Amino acid sequence: MREFSTHIPDEIRPYLRDCYDHTIQLMDVVETYREIASGLADFYLSSTSARMNEIMKILTIIATIFMPLGFIAGLYGMNFDAKASPWNMPKLVWYWSYPFALGLMLVVALGLVSFFSQRRWILSRANGGAWSGENPK
Repeated sequence: MREFSTHIPDEIRPYLRDCYDHTIQLMDVVETYREIASGLADFYLSSTSARMNEIMKILTIIATIFMPLGFIAGLYGMNFDAKASPWNMPKLVWYWSYPFALGLMLVVALGLVSFFSQRRWILSRANGGAWSGENPK
């Protein structure tokens, strides 16, 4: 199109220019659709990442609640002989030691749940937090 050629007749040149213009328009449309598809893929990955972060937050909170409970259960589950040494664990021969250990675990668990809910990390309807009963979209 830019140079004169004896192989292309003059009456065909307008059609070739028209084909060239259509080709350029099609390339622009394809580029626009590629950018739209790229934006949609980025949006999908970002929403998937946000959902994964919420799931990891819930699992971390659950692990944080159960970690001290496992420590208390492990500590009271050790086999100490209270008669062998005065340095052994107290309350092992106490009549209420088992209910005391369960109560301690309950107090720790409720304390952690209360702490997390005061910080609005769980049980918060305002921000759609973990266990809020809302279905995050």
